[in-house]
Amino acid sequence: MDIKTLKTFQMIVNYGSFVRAAEEMNYAQSTVTMQMQRLESDMGVQLIERGKKIKLTEAGRVFYEQSLHIVKDMEQLQKNMEDLQWGTVGHIRLGVTEPTASYRLPAILKRFLSDYPNIQISIEFGNTPTLSEWILKGDIDLALCSAPDLGTELYFEPLCKENFVVLMPEHHPLAEKTSIGPEDLQGHRLLITSATCPYRRKLEMVMKEYGITTLDTMEIGSMTALKFYVESGLGIALVPQILVNPVPAGTTTRELSGSLIDMTFGILCKTTEYPLKLAGSKLYSVLKQELKGEAFQNNLD
Repeated sequence: MDIKTLKTFQMIVNYGSFVRAAEEMNYAQSTVTMQMQRLESDMGVQLIERGKKIKLTEAGRVFYEQSLHIVKDMEQLQKNMEDLQWGTVGHIRLGVTEPTASYRLPAILKRFLSDYPNIQISIEFGNTPTLSEWILKGDIDLALCSAPDLGTELYFEPLCKENFVVLMPEHHPLAEKTSIGPEDLQGHRLLITSATCPYRRKLEMVMKEYGITTLDTMEIGSMTALKFYVESGLGIALVPQILVNPVPAGTTTRELSGSLIDMTFGILCKTTEYPLKLAGSKLYSVLKQELKGEAFQNNLD
């Protein structure tokens, strides 16, 4: 028994005729007859009483009513599978680092979901090491983050640079400078993120390159919270430029000399999963287009 046979049976019932059913299904009448004989043989009961006028048996009436639901469900299932193959339905588990999670992603997803309303997206926040681990464990499908450590089973596609600036209270002594170098940070409290944050790790590496081993620091666990602590006068911070547009009241920004801590930002997934398929490929394409477009606009600015 297959869906075509069920549809043929329903056509016979609807039109009360084997001939009309054959015409509608574009079958030879003998094909329709054989389908019904095979169906009744498979079911072990007579479904149709043949004669001048076709009539359903009691078993036929029960079978007809239930077959309507079966055909409808099968057609919906078939459509769902086709949509899945085309990538227009599905569930994507996306990991994101800050500040992209709060400042870039909402607008991108709003446009994406307006085009693909049947795709479900779950969002997990984390730093790059955490997101890398989640991808390897299969807890998420892809991530937006900085470049992972080398030697992993991960594929990373760079998309843009995360530009950093120095944020400080507007009356801070360093506000007199037009740009800030690593040596200028000494003697001032520097607000930093957690030790596992790639931005923090790169900053420490740059400091060592300049022979700076001791700094007055205060650890703040959230990248997006840094600007509020600077606004309160607790210190200065190196923050992504997108976090301070506009600049918070009572603060000012200065450029970093030599792009000291600009970070490469991109899309991360398992090497074995690249290129992404189904719904994931749709989101992958949109993220690439949107984030590369932003990088281009930043270069123009």
